[in-house]
Amino acid sequence: MSTVAAKQFWFVVGSQHLYGEEALSEVKAHAQAMTDALNKSGVLPYPLVLQDLAVSADKITSIMKEVNYRDEVAGVITWMHTFSPAKMWIRGTKLLQKPLLHLATQYNESIPWATIDMDFMNLNQAAHGDREYGFINARLKKQNKIVVGYWERPEVQKQIAEWMDVAVAYNESFNIKVARFGDNMRNVGVTEGDKVEAQIQFGWTVDYFGIGDLVQYVNEVKEEEIDALFAEYAELYDFDYGTYSKEHWEASVKVQASYEIAIKRFLDQGGYNAFTTNFEDLHGMKQLPGLAVQRLMAQGYGFAGEGDWKTAALDRLLKVMSHNQSTGFMEDYTYELAAGQEAILQSHMLEVDPTLASNKPKIIVSPLGIGDREDPARLVFDGKSGDGVVVSMADFGTHYKLLINEVTAFEPKVPAPKLPVARVLWEVKPNFQDGVKAWIENGGGHHTVVSLNLTTDQIITYAKLVNLEYVVIK
Repeated sequence: MSTVAAKQFWFVVGSQHLYGEEALSEVKAHAQAMTDALNKSGVLPYPLVLQDLAVSADKITSIMKEVNYRDEVAGVITWMHTFSPAKMWIRGTKLLQKPLLHLATQYNESIPWATIDMDFMNLNQAAHGDREYGFINARLKKQNKIVVGYWERPEVQKQIAEWMDVAVAYNESFNIKVARFGDNMRNVGVTEGDKVEAQIQFGWTVDYFGIGDLVQYVNEVKEEEIDALFAEYAELYDFDYGTYSKEHWEASVKVQASYEIAIKRFLDQGGYNAFTTNFEDLHGMKQLPGLAVQRLMAQGYGFAGEGDWKTAALDRLLKVMSHNQSTGFMEDYTYELAAGQEAILQSHMLEVDPTLASNKPKIIVSPLGIGDREDPARLVFDGKSGDGVVVSMADFGTHYKLLINEVTAFEPKVPAPKLPVARVLWEVKPNFQDGVKAWIENGGGHHTVVSLNLTTDQIITYAKLVNLEYVVIK
């Protein structure tokens, strides 16, 4: 996907000098064994790097300062092997500017009743240390994650892995740069927002460019570049000429190929990883970008239509969090209201993300009733099935708010031969009436990001990290 720098997480194990060097040597050995095993598990998406034992305030503060300084370190996982007095953690924890996970576990799974003595009790007292450490994090109002359970269990490792993905997305949030080609769609309310506050709170940079800036890049694309990309299309997708001649169809598709090359070049040269378009700002363009946008979304760039920079940034954020798996920009379109079959048909005028495709996409060319341009090419497919989350962000004047609705997507059972766009169909939780009503009551937008890869808990974890109000509908 669109580049994210390699990340790692630091493993900081709490103890104290009180127990002596022999005990600390055993703590360090246990910590190293855990680090090695977790890294070899195949579950964690990023490496865990063991640090010096956290046995003093100076050592803890030094580690946390280094975490802040190193861009490759996305966060910290702590484990209290023994009791570790909380006052030692205050300065370092206050300084820490990256996500923190408290792993409440123990090296041994079971209590050795036949041999347990006070040496064992003093060495393996995570239950004691967890409460002291948890108190100071609560006192400092630290939005840290807590994972509880034996560290070798798959469900515990899965929770750590999911948190790692959130932490990396949090770090990447401060690197999100959105290029807006044109302004917002005229007269639309929910796509507006305070860009200054978004940069302060989320780290998002949002820049405007006139469509002429992009047209210049389009005009500089070489024919051989277009032909090479068209050949790639032929390998990946089915071609459906419809009622068009082959020559006319290919010419239309190659326009989109030139847009893909031009937009990608523009974004990469400017350090942008998300973008918006607007069908009202197309001067100098033959078509509204469709296939080009879908291809770039599949590569990990964030996108939203009609100048909706908030959703484009959110799309990029969740693509990073999900490793660009089954996650993309979406729009509520049409209700299915048949009794017992209530659902919402999701689509967009062109730009439905192919990471959501359940079947091999095909390229078609079809008229577009808005934009007053030539018939654009686009990918058409049916959406995947599965449980997921739909997320929308809106600016309420005094603050931003995030809406999270749990959904179940399913592949449409009935063909739609005259529908010239990709389609995704889902049921909302807890049921159609209550779910739709709650969304509308809370001011949820019609532009969303859907993910069949992420969980509600992951979205909440991010929201807490950036002090973002959220509402969950499930």
